[in-house]
Amino acid sequence: FMYILHFLTPKANTSFLEYDVTIRQALEKFDYHKYSVVPLIDKEGRYVSTLSEGDLLRFIKNDNNFDISIAENKSIKEIVPYRPYKAISINSDIEEVIKLSLNQNFIPIVDDRGTYIGIIKRKDIIEYMMQNMNKVTEE
Repeated sequence: FMYILHFLTPKANTSFLEYDVTIRQALEKFDYHKYSVVPLIDKEGRYVSTLSEGDLLRFIKNDNNFDISIAENKSIKEIVPYRPYKAISINSDIEEVIKLSLNQNFIPIVDDRGTYIGIIKRKDIIEYMMQNMNKVTEE
């Protein structure tokens, strides 16, 4: 339990989108921050899914009449995520975090009510493992 908290980047230090923003708002946030994937949360703060650049691009490609005015009136709810990231409970063990990090850049973390509380980044896990690998080889 404490082990997972060690890696947690709190919600306040992450970026996410509310599930009812428009496609244009999502596009602008992705462009400005240079994201590749962001968590989606509902009005109550619960984790819903993730949205990726690829999800946005597939939506644009498949909408043959797409223009930016359409993006102002459509919600990201209309976009089906290709590979949504799985969230895990803050009570999960480190093995589950490591297993998910093989296929996800970050792991969304939720509390017992499903409320999004932050992420664990793959980079932080790898850095921790490298530091500890060096300690083991020095002994």
